[in-house]
Amino acid sequence: MGRPVIVYGKSGSGKSRSLKNFADDEILFINVEEKDLPFRKKFKYTLASESYKTIQEQLSKMPLKTAVIDDAGYLLTNMFMRGHSAGFRGKDVFELYNEIGDRFWGLMKHIKSLPQDVIVYIIMHDESTDAGEVKLKTIGKLLDEKVNIQGMVTIVLRCMSDNGRHFFRTHTDGYDITKSPEDMFDGDEIENDLKFVDTVIREYYGLNESEENK
Repeated sequence: MGRPVIVYGKSGSGKSRSLKNFADDEILFINVEEKDLPFRKKFKYTLASESYKTIQEQLSKMPLKTAVIDDAGYLLTNMFMRGHSAGFRGKDVFELYNEIGDRFWGLMKHIKSLPQDVIVYIIMHDESTDAGEVKLKTIGKLLDEKVNIQGMVTIVLRCMSDNGRHFFRTHTDGYDITKSPEDMFDGDEIENDLKFVDTVIREYYGLNESEENK
């Protein structure tokens, strides 16, 4: 079983920045919006695509154990905007929302079908509700209420910044969806370093051991 891990936060909170300590040949970097990275490094294995089919094919055949989808939320947004621009109305709009939900759900299930030592980090933006709760920024209620994306994963890290310091939250403050096993990380706040996170997750689940035993 492959492991999807969600990393979410506001724009500028350091989500993409957290990748800078990965070696340039260590991850498959899937760049949905074809944005420049906020650091000089260039990754050897990259894919610029918003096609679910292409992304899933590359995840299945990549020669690596770690992938990052940045920014996965635009898989939803771009699909909605194209349908919206096409002038969809009535039943067509309903079917569009269903397809948006189905495709993203299918991506999550595909990641889980990958080998057990594969981790895919899914980077997304957040948004606040009228009640002051912080959630993933999605399209429509299907993914929020019927699919519940964060319910499909064990680890959801919130990327935050304060006075120029970037960090991850590892457990909920009661108003967001952040979560991780209580003994996985040393505290509620850790450095903004996805390479460190990847190392901790692999040690926690013994994934390096499974690779050595092959």
